[in-house]
Amino acid sequence: MKAVVWHGVGDIRLEDVTEPKIEHPSDAIVRITGSAICGTDLHFVRGTVPGMRPGTILGHEGVGVIEELGPQVRNFAVGDRVVIPSTIGCGRCVYCRAGYYAQCDVANPNGRDAGTAFYGGPAETGPFDGLQAEYARIPYAHTNLVPIPPGVTDEQALTVSDIFPTGWFGARLAQVGEGDVVCVLGAGPVGQLAALSARIQGAGRVLIVDGHADRLETARLQNAETIDFNTEDPVEVVKELTGGIGADRVIEAVGVDAERPAGGPAAEHMDERAAAEFEHELAEVAPETNVQGRQWKPGDAPSLALRWAVEMVAKAGTIGIVGVYPPNHMHFPLGMAMQRNLTVQAGNCNHRRYMPGLLSRIAAGGADPTTVISQQEQVPSVIEAYQAFDRREPGWTKVVLEMSG
Repeated sequence: MKAVVWHGVGDIRLEDVTEPKIEHPSDAIVRITGSAICGTDLHFVRGTVPGMRPGTILGHEGVGVIEELGPQVRNFAVGDRVVIPSTIGCGRCVYCRAGYYAQCDVANPNGRDAGTAFYGGPAETGPFDGLQAEYARIPYAHTNLVPIPPGVTDEQALTVSDIFPTGWFGARLAQVGEGDVVCVLGAGPVGQLAALSARIQGAGRVLIVDGHADRLETARLQNAETIDFNTEDPVEVVKELTGGIGADRVIEAVGVDAERPAGGPAAEHMDERAAAEFEHELAEVAPETNVQGRQWKPGDAPSLALRWAVEMVAKAGTIGIVGVYPPNHMHFPLGMAMQRNLTVQAGNCNHRRYMPGLLSRIAAGGADPTTVISQQEQVPSVIEAYQAFDRREPGWTKVVLEMSG
C-alpha cells in the first residue's frame, strides 16, 4: 500500500509499505478514505518535535471504512464508516473512563507515565504507524473508532478526528463563558475552529491574531475581529479593543513553531535580548534541523505566542494552550502570570470525549467545520502538498488527502 513515511528531519517519502494486520483481539483494520496534513506533522519534519523513529508512517487524522475486526470488537461491523480519534485510549482505565483519553494508562507501550499515545508520532508516543496510508491498524477499536452519522460527509467527519475537538478543547481549557471577550492566537485550522468553538460556548466577542492575510480573511468570514501581528502590535490592539482591560480568555493555538513579526510595531518592540532568547530556545527544542532553502524551516520564536498570551489576557483571566510544545520546551513567563493571578491550562486534547457531540452538532446543521479546508489532494501529489503547506503559501490552510476511494 502507499503511505507517507518519515525517514529523517526534512526527509519524508511516499512509499510502498506492507499492509497492516490484526495484531491483538481488540484491533481493527480500516481502509482510509481520507486523511489530512496537520501542523503537528510539520513539527516532526522541521525537527521542532524530536524523537521520531525512521520508518514511521505519518498522520493522525483519518476517516474510512472498516475492513476487518478482531474478535473483541463487538460494537462495529465490517463496512461501517468511521472517524478515528487522533489520540489513543484503551477505554477501560480510570483515565479513559473519566474522559481523559489523552492520559490513558494503558495505550502507550512505553508505560503509564510516557505521555499521550497517538498515530504517526515520536517514539515516546508509541510509536504507532499513522493514518496517511491506504490502510491502518486501529488498537482498542471499540474505543478508538467513532461511527459517522448519516448526512455527515467524510470531509466534515475528518475535522472531528483532530482539529475541531482540539479547538473545542482549547475553549474549554480557557474556560470560555457567556459574554466573554476571547482572543485566539493563531488563525490556522485549530485556531479557526477554536474561534468557532468559543462562539458556540458563549463568547461575546472573538478576536484572532495571525500574520497571514488569507487566514485572517477566513477568520473574518465567521465574524472574528482580526489582528495582523506583522502590521500592528497584537498586545496593544487587544488592550485598545477592550478598554485597556485585555481579553477575558486567551486560546493559544500556535505552538513551538511561532514566527517573529516581519515588520510593524510588534517587530520594533522586540529587543535584542528577546531575539537572543528565541535563538537559545530554538537550539534547545530543535537540536537537529534540515532547512532546504525555504523548506522545512522551523519557526524562529518558540515562546512568543506564550508571551503574548500572558501579556494580552486580563488580570485574573484564563489561558488555554493547545499549540504543540515538545517536552524539552522549558520557557514560559511564569513570573508575569503569577503577578497577574492568571489561570493557565494546557494539554493534549481528549478527542474521543468530544467527538460524538461534535458529530451530532454537525449532523443537525449546527456547525460546518469544513470552511477551514483549503485543498484536497490525491496521494501522488502528497509530498508537494506537504511542501506547499510547510512554506505557508497563501491559501494552504488545511490539506485533505484522498487516500482511497
